[in-house]
Amino acid sequence: MSQTLSPIAPDLWTDEPSPRLIGGRLPSGRIVFPMPTGDAAIDVDVYPLSRTGKLWSWTRQDFKPKEPYTGPEAFEPYLLGYVELPNEVIVETRIVDAKLEDLKLGMAMEFVVAPFNDHQSTFAFRPETSS
Repeated sequence: MSQTLSPIAPDLWTDEPSPRLIGGRLPSGRIVFPMPTGDAAIDVDVYPLSRTGKLWSWTRQDFKPKEPYTGPEAFEPYLLGYVELPNEVIVETRIVDAKLEDLKLGMAMEFVVAPFNDHQSTFAFRPETSS
């Protein structure tokens, strides 16, 4: 990416070299994503989520979503999935840097910030790469 794209929504991920999604810890101890806002955020602690998890389920979005979709005008199918973050929460997410046929139940996934349209970025997960 040659330019910095603004996030699709504020406070979705941390501003650190290896960003993490921002969830919330409820008074009960339950972890949620996204972090609640407004009155729903009372007594909820900010909780940066794990950068890695396991693929729980997935599919391919083959048609342009209905309004208020703000993605690229020239629609291209994309992968969607649920990634289970250990002892935290299951996140619905885009999956990038993978093909449908390469995805496997329980495969290791890692968080990334990915382009969404010409002006915005979003969160996604991709198959974990070796360090």
